[in-house]
Amino acid sequence: MSDDDLLETLDWRGNMVDCAACAHRDRRIDPETPPETVSNPDGKPAGRCQPRRACVHDRYAKRIQRFFEWNADLAAEHLGHPYFEVRANAARFAPIFQLPRLIEDPDETVRATLARRLPRRLLLKLRDDPDREVRIAVAARLEDADLAPLMRDPDCSVRMRVVRRIPEGMLPAMMHDEDPEVRVEVARRVAMDWLPSLAWDDSPRVRLVVAQRLPPAKLHVLLRDADWMVRLAVAGRIDIDQLDPLLDDPEDEVRAIARQRRQGRAIANDLPPL
Repeated sequence: MSDDDLLETLDWRGNMVDCAACAHRDRRIDPETPPETVSNPDGKPAGRCQPRRACVHDRYAKRIQRFFEWNADLAAEHLGHPYFEVRANAARFAPIFQLPRLIEDPDETVRATLARRLPRRLLLKLRDDPDREVRIAVAARLEDADLAPLMRDPDCSVRMRVVRRIPEGMLPAMMHDEDPEVRVEVARRVAMDWLPSLAWDDSPRVRLVVAQRLPPAKLHVLLRDADWMVRLAVAGRIDIDQLDPLLDDPEDEVRAIARQRRQGRAIANDLPPL
C-alpha cells in the first residue's frame, strides 16, 4: 500500500493534521482537484498542498516529498524542523548554501541526503560519518585520492562502492581485502600485470574471474585448481597444447570440454587444405 492509498492524515507525533492552523493554508487545494490544473496567473504551476497527497505536516515521507516538489521555495525554512523526514526532504530542494548547517544533523537520513548534494570540500566532512549509508553516498561521489581513506572502511558495502570507483592504479591496494566480494571486483578491474597474483586467492569466485580474464597462454597456473568451475573455465580457454592435465579431470564437464577441444583440433588437422 502506498502513502497515497492511506486515508489518515496524521502528523509525526500522531495527531490529526489541522489545515486551518497551517501557515501554508493559502496553498491548499481540494483533495479532489487534479493538481496539474492549478496554475498561477502567469500560467506556471502554483505552489500548493493537498490533504492526503502533499503535506509538510503529514508523517508519511512521500507526502512530505511531494509537498517540497510542489513548493521548493519553502524548503529552506523547514531545514530546522523537528521531524527528520521533513528535514531530509527539505534538504533535497533547499539552496545548497543553506545545507552546511545540517552536516552534524542527528539523523543519518538527513546526512545521507546532504552527501548527495554537497560540493566536494564539504562532502569530505562526511567521509568519516558513523553511518554506513552516509559513507556509501559519499563514496558514490568522491573521486581518485579522496576515496583512499574509504578503501579501509569497516563496512564492506562502502569498500565495494570504492573499489568500483577508484582509478585502476589504486586497485592493487585492495587485492587482499577481507571480503571476497570486494576482491572479485578487484579481479574484474585490476590491470593484467597484477591479475596473476589473484590466481592463489582463497575464494574460488575470485579465481574464476582470473580464469576468465587471463590470456590463454598464462592459464596453466590454474590447471590444478581445487574448484572444478575454475578448471572448467580454464578448459574452455587455455592453449590446446596445455590441455593434457584436464583430459582426465575428475569432473565430467571439465573432461568433456577438454576432449572436445582436443578432438576438434585433430579433425581440423585432418582436413585437406582449401
